[in-house]
Order: sequence, then C-alpha cells, then structure tokens
Amino acid sequence: MEHSKQTQYSSNEKKDGGSVLNGHFDGMVKRSAAAQPPGAESGSHRPVMESWREERTRSVEDNEMSLPSLAAAYTTILRGLGEDPQRQGLLKTPWRAATAMQFFTKGYQEKIIDVLNDAIFDEDHDEMVIVKDIDMFSMCEHHLVPIFGRVHIGYLPNKRVLGLSKLARIVEIYSRRLQVQERLTKQIAVAITEALQPTGVGVVIEATHMCMVMRGVQKMNSKTVTSTMLGVFREDPKTRDEFLTLIRS
Repeated sequence: MEHSKQTQYSSNEKKDGGSVLNGHFDGMVKRSAAAQPPGAESGSHRPVMESWREERTRSVEDNEMSLPSLAAAYTTILRGLGEDPQRQGLLKTPWRAATAMQFFTKGYQEKIIDVLNDAIFDEDHDEMVIVKDIDMFSMCEHHLVPIFGRVHIGYLPNKRVLGLSKLARIVEIYSRRLQVQERLTKQIAVAITEALQPTGVGVVIEATHMCMVMRGVQKMNSKTVTSTMLGVFREDPKTRDEFLTLIRS
C-alpha cells in the first residue's frame, strides 16, 4: 500500500481562537462546563462541547424545495456538454442526478447528537476499542467526484463507551458531504472526543480519489492516507504504535 500522504493533528492546535470547520469547531476540545457568558453571540466562538449538537444545515423540506433548481442546473450542464436534454436517454437524467447528489450529501441533514444520544454507556473499561475497515464514500469538494476507502477508529475509554455501530454512523454523517480527506479525518476524531471525552482517539483513513484516477495525473493505484491522533494516541508512542499495529493486522 502506498502511503502517499499522512497528516496528523493535535488536540491543542488552535488558530486565532478557533474556527468553524464544515460544521465543526476547529480548536481545543472543551472539557470544563465554564463557557461563554450568558447572551454571548453564537457562531465560531460558541462552546466547543456544543458544536457537535448544532450541525444540521439542510432539512428534508430543503431537499424538496431545491430539487427543481438542482434538476434545472443539471439540464444546463447537459446542454453545456453539447448534449440534447430532450433525447430519450436524458429526459429524466437531470432529476435522477439531482436526487443522487442530495443522497451523496445527505450528511448535511443529520446531527451527531441524534445518533449518539441513546448510545453512550457508563462502563468501567479502560482498554483500547477499535473498529476498523469501515467503508467510506464521499465527494471531493474540488471536483465533485467520488472519494472512497476505509476508515479505522480507535479510542481509549474514560468510564464511558459508545455503541460500536455508532462509530460507523459518525463516519457516514461526515463523509456524506463535500469533503477533503484531511478535514474528514479530523472531524471524525473531534466528534468522538467531544461526545465521550475519552483518554485518546485515533482515526486513520485510506482512500482513493477519483479526481486523481479519472483525470489529472490519472494514477490508478494511488491511495491517500491521513491520520488524526488526539490525547494519549498523540502523546504516547506506545499507545499510537499499538493502534497502528492492530488496524494493520
């Protein structure tokens, strides 16, 4: 496997007080309840622990309202490509493509809190939990073509554990958006950290980008590998090595 790209982020990285990262706060995970003064404005300066609760940017009603304009946009694209949108094979293509694009980006309709609310359990377990080889499908935000691959997640619990299937659901919510792989990797790790407050979290994504396979450099076998290590996964080489060894076994 070609490790053509590897990026690591730290939980103590912070830029100008933090910024919103595609629906997630980019900054230090907040561990205390002391937060914003009452009446403070919301936005990029809202308490970090609340950021994962306020992510939905699109509703089912929005989908219904925007579908005609999306379909019209695809009709314009077909004409721009030199095609005839009225020929038999393309008559329903704009509507099919618009519906498909809404599905490919359905992560904008979902909130992490809706998935995790009933799946966080008090448990006296402090050994590493790993779910690996989670299938991932996303869309490159630069070219609107697919990214697909596998996600590996590990965390060290701190008296609380998460239902295993919910880790895959977190991946699904963030991957079903317009993305870059680096941001996707960090968003998954930060969401788990904010929800569980574990001792540490590690996320590794191995993915193929069709913008590199079908166009541009056209390298068929290239893969991009990104990682985010937070807490003890970043601070303790032995913990990090154990995680990386287990996901490769």
